[in-house]
Amino acid sequence: MSTRKFWISFTFSTLFATVTFAQGKLAEEADAAYKDGFYFNAIELYKKAYTMEKKASDKAAHIFKVGECYRALGDAQSAQVWYEKANKAQYADPITYFYIGEALKEQGKYAEAIAAYNKYKEKNPGDTRADAGINTCQLAQTWKDSPSRYDVSPEVLLNTPQYDFSAAFSDKKNEDLVFSSTRPASTGTSTDQIVGESFSDLYASSRDKLGKWSEPLKLPPTINTEANEGAPSFTSKRTVMYFTRCPHEKNKVHGCDIWMSKKVGSNFSEPEMIALRPAQDAKDTNIITIGHPCVGPNDDVLFFSSNMKGAGSRGGKDIWMVKLDKDGKALGAPTNLGAEINTAKDDMFPFIRQNGALYFSSDGHPGMGAMDIFMAEKTGENAWGQVQNMKSPINSSMDDFAIIFDADNERGYFTSNREGGKGQDDIWRFYMPDLVFALQGTVYDKSDNSPIADAKIEVVGTDGTSFSAMTDATGGFSFAEKAKDRYIKENTSYTIRASKDEYLVVNDQITTVGLNESTTFVKEYYLQPAKKGIVIRLPEVQYDLGKFELRPEGKDSLETLYSTLVENPTIIIELSAHTDSRDNDKRNQILSQNRAQSCVNYLVSKGIDPARMIPKGYGESRLRISDAEIAKMKTKEEQEAAHQQNRRTEFSVLSFDYVPKENVAPAPQQN
Repeated sequence: MSTRKFWISFTFSTLFATVTFAQGKLAEEADAAYKDGFYFNAIELYKKAYTMEKKASDKAAHIFKVGECYRALGDAQSAQVWYEKANKAQYADPITYFYIGEALKEQGKYAEAIAAYNKYKEKNPGDTRADAGINTCQLAQTWKDSPSRYDVSPEVLLNTPQYDFSAAFSDKKNEDLVFSSTRPASTGTSTDQIVGESFSDLYASSRDKLGKWSEPLKLPPTINTEANEGAPSFTSKRTVMYFTRCPHEKNKVHGCDIWMSKKVGSNFSEPEMIALRPAQDAKDTNIITIGHPCVGPNDDVLFFSSNMKGAGSRGGKDIWMVKLDKDGKALGAPTNLGAEINTAKDDMFPFIRQNGALYFSSDGHPGMGAMDIFMAEKTGENAWGQVQNMKSPINSSMDDFAIIFDADNERGYFTSNREGGKGQDDIWRFYMPDLVFALQGTVYDKSDNSPIADAKIEVVGTDGTSFSAMTDATGGFSFAEKAKDRYIKENTSYTIRASKDEYLVVNDQITTVGLNESTTFVKEYYLQPAKKGIVIRLPEVQYDLGKFELRPEGKDSLETLYSTLVENPTIIIELSAHTDSRDNDKRNQILSQNRAQSCVNYLVSKGIDPARMIPKGYGESRLRISDAEIAKMKTKEEQEAAHQQNRRTEFSVLSFDYVPKENVAPAPQQN
């Protein structure tokens, strides 16, 4: 059986007021136990009453109430079984279908839960809870399919088959924990009538340099009694502990209160109760429970959960805060955190992180099943909002609560009764694993796609790092692990340069900024051979007929050559222009020379040294497609396209001997 152990003790008094109680002595005993929240006892009494009951409707009611008890205990699987039995026994209220949906949702069976909710909608179309349940299941499935980066696992050395929950750091180095447990060593021999387990005590454990936790030891009798103690919280200096204590008296219902005790070495002073209870009318039978303390980072505010009534209370258990004086005692009346945080259901287990964010557990905000953990951003002085579900894997379809963080690190502990633990509630650790990035690729010769060995790959990061490598025989390169570090880091952009003698360089960029998944960047770089005599064609540079002035489109095309000259600062090029054959040789020669010069002039206006460029016009002397070949073409469109092939601008590298001039401002651009 999986349960919500300590927070059930804390919440039972307001549950299930709508059930009509049965008649008969045994049934009355069961109803009394049920009403008082002693669900473990009530289950057995209802089962016995069922076997003795002859009236069909009363038998069905007993079955239904067994399901209700299991639901209260957080045993979704058993609750589902007994609600289904109630249906077979023809229990009159269709609410069973809704609760079956709730039980299936808590088991993570979202599709089946939606079917149950739809069944309930058919029988009770006016109840909007079914639509809310369906929407929640759809949202939960999305979160399950796309989990966050957190890694979670049970803290095996701290857990037992009993209940282990609500851990708190108890030393300044965060290497000691105090947590709640119902393990056999707990104080006293009585059994908690709510869940049928021992009462909870507080235990301490320390981890060594290897991270191994010691055998947990029970805190001294000044702290632990025969009743329930749990949910500890320590001040920033770890000198004062606040915790919850729920008094025990057989067959009687008591609320819970927050107590404080000073830590002296390994001992604790006699605890004092913190005065938080409001004045209560003698006729008010509501049992006030106060618990789940959390001390704010500055030790001047105490956060807690309670069902107390007051300004802003929403119903169920709300999260409250109260100022503390220099002695750690309550100063003034508690304040409700308001509707941004609290719901009509239960909102509990507050934790304030060092950055001011509030973490808490709730079954009132949209979640994945039962209790989920939520985060709310600090929005002002003593104000929080923008509540966000922590999603999978922090949350599951079962109960997840009591999260704590290790200082400002993305790691800590929380409690869950999900599968994978030792039994009931267990303490789970979580951390955010580092993102792992790598860069790898291959360099090829652009002319024939053959791999290039001994090409140089240089990488410069915005974080100031730089590194390089030469490609292997297959043209490959890789930047992954660097001793115990990584070459490619989170939230960093990198400029990459691939180069080799007698090739034009290729520049590239990658960035890990904004990435939330480990990534290997795989690149292929094609280097253009630039040996003397190799002609490199540029994108089309267009002119008006018989003109040599650059058109806007021509300037855009020359940007490619401009980038090439910037990326290869030592090359000297010949920039050549060619015409088609449709004019005489002399005019074509002059036109091509002027067109080549217009390209050089534009690049000079962009800041390129004219000494790096030799303009050369070839007229119609180097036709790509001869007049005879053009004459054989069938259509005028084909012929015109062939003439365009001959009207071209090209460049070739004459040398790599240019020495860049330092501190020379680029020439102003001309429009």
